Amino acid sequence: MTRVEVVVAVLVDRQGRYLLTQRPPGKVYAGYWELPGGKVEPGETLRAALVREIREELGVEIRDAFPWITRHFEYPHALVRLHLFRVTQWAGLPQSLEAQKLAWQGPGCEAVTPMLPANAPILQALELPTVYGITQASEQGEVVFLEAMARAFDRGLRLVQLREKDLPAESLHQLAEKVLRAARPWQAQVLINGDIAVASAVGADGVHLTSRQLATLTVRPDLPLVAASCHDVDDLRRAEQLGVDFVVLGPVAPTATHPDRAPLGFETLARAIEDCGLPVLAIGGLGLSDLEAAWRAGAHGIASMRAVWEGEAPISNRFRA
Repeated sequence: MTRVEVVVAVLVDRQGRYLLTQRPPGKVYAGYWELPGGKVEPGETLRAALVREIREELGVEIRDAFPWITRHFEYPHALVRLHLFRVTQWAGLPQSLEAQKLAWQGPGCEAVTPMLPANAPILQALELPTVYGITQASEQGEVVFLEAMARAFDRGLRLVQLREKDLPAESLHQLAEKVLRAARPWQAQVLINGDIAVASAVGADGVHLTSRQLATLTVRPDLPLVAASCHDVDDLRRAEQLGVDFVVLGPVAPTATHPDRAPLGFETLARAIEDCGLPVLAIGGLGLSDLEAAWRAGAHGIASMRAVWEGEAPISNRFRA
């Protein structure tokens, strides 16, 4: 079966909503909703195809777009590779130029159905926050850390990894309960690093697998949200096979926690993740000011052990340039 290269646009407006289109009568999967886009023509770059397809389909001119994830999907009639871009700036109002219906989805919008099968995991990935805070309670002291975490939630943090490798299981369990109590009023998600049993026992949102666990596990842990630490393309492929929800990859910049590991840099990061079907959060020596650089490299956002707990700057919860 011949593979079809397809570009897909996630048009994100200032309210954090994204645009869906309904396939018109006469097309395969007529009546199903999908993200707008279309086939790449021979000799055409992905970005050129994206600009052309969205102009032809919606009558808007793309001004800024970021590569995001690449999904492979096998339909009964075709094998497709979906190259997704998050589009944050465009000129003109989206309009129906191909007899398709349009619908904005997201905060305050009524969900449309049925959804094209390939789009379901993509739309789930869109809900993932763009900043991932990694705890260092052992270094800061528990009281100081919990105060810093409360301030971070107030600034917008909505995704936390409890990473306290030196704590015994009982102490980790107690700290996890405190973190969860602090996170719930903000609807923030909490993952436990490495300990599936503690994550299940305290009712955490999920677990963050270490690279060693990723190399040995053959079945995805039975938790709502599963993430993993990756260091190279092989790790990324294992994470995809295991079916995790997102990964962190790095270190991208020099970092105190891994002084002996050469940083990837954003160019190497971009090459490593260009065919990855999972949201990737760049990690290692990065702060909030590095978000756009991470987006331009194709990452979903950043993960940080220090920047999220310091300063007063708002923390982005959704992708928006």
